[in-house]
Amino acid sequence: MLYDRPKIDCHCHVFDPDAFPYAPDTPYAPAGGEIATADYFGAVMDAYGVRHALLVGPNSGYGLDNRCMLDAIARGAGRFKGIAVLDLDCGHDELQELKARGVVGAAFNVAMLGVDFYARADALFERLAALDLLVQVQVQHDDMVTLAPRLRGCGARILVDHHGRPDLSQGLAGAGFAAVLALAGTGRAYVKLSGHDKFSQLPYPFADTEPYTRELLQAYGASHCLWASDWPHLRARQRLDYGTTLSLFAQRVTDPADQQAILWDTPRRLFGFA
Repeated sequence: MLYDRPKIDCHCHVFDPDAFPYAPDTPYAPAGGEIATADYFGAVMDAYGVRHALLVGPNSGYGLDNRCMLDAIARGAGRFKGIAVLDLDCGHDELQELKARGVVGAAFNVAMLGVDFYARADALFERLAALDLLVQVQVQHDDMVTLAPRLRGCGARILVDHHGRPDLSQGLAGAGFAAVLALAGTGRAYVKLSGHDKFSQLPYPFADTEPYTRELLQAYGASHCLWASDWPHLRARQRLDYGTTLSLFAQRVTDPADQQAILWDTPRRLFGFA
């Protein structure tokens, strides 16, 4: 069982509005079962044998406020690393300080905010590259067609969320998905085999996403693929659980060597976990 093997969850969020209130202008305020403190998430990780996790700063709730994530990293004693949400004018000194506190990159949620919102992001891409920090992008449909040339030119390592969230109506030959596949050729790009529910048109186990997982694994190889739960599944259209995300991964990636690489070896090396 995968539960008994070492694992790193490469996309999850923490929400603790009692300790760290949400931004007044947040577009969405997670509540109820979506509230996800670092302490509770640690218990979830223990239950499934997950040793480390990459915490991603959420646009929902916190926006540019990374304090909740940074607090979790500080109290986690090496268990967590982070991807921060940053102002596009964030400078070298602030990036260096964030890196010292366990941040390994910055998140660019193009799917939520649009390509035009990040029109000025190239200088930040370069500053991230200079500090060997990751550029994490969440795109959907054909976003990557426009974004890919800029990512290729920036020199940073690139982390693509959730299969690139392709438009399934376009099929495997769709322009956006083709652009995600082509990034593999840079040798600097990594992709998360996660977020099936964000682009599937079917209920679990999201059978229509299987060809996309297969194509990404073939293009990137296990040395550049990652697994992630996307816990606590904000605004999910159907019930999702931590265990079923692991089971789905085991169904899609059946080779033990590939499982070992994706669940442990690749993220451990990429994010610098001990």
